[in-house]
Amino acid sequence: MKDLLASREIENILENSEFMVMLSQASGDREILAKQLGISSHQLSYVTHSGSGEGLLFFGDTTIPFIDRFPRGEIYNLLTTRPEDLKNEAAG
Repeated sequence: MKDLLASREIENILENSEFMVMLSQASGDREILAKQLGISSHQLSYVTHSGSGEGLLFFGDTTIPFIDRFPRGEIYNLLTTRPEDLKNEAAG
């Protein structure tokens, strides 16, 4: 991922993107993205060892941290791609 983030093409894509969603990131990748996107250390906490449904939304010049706890149930079971959830659903 570091090599990809270091490429000029990715830099152009990030600069020209009006909307992005960032979820949990590896340490080295977080550092690169923080520098390129101007992410504060507090904002980085939302993509540092974050759980499901936690991250950052970027819309234009606005960065919004979010935590979304989607309720478990029939719709969740239809949408999930988490292997541990799929295994539990098959066993149940």
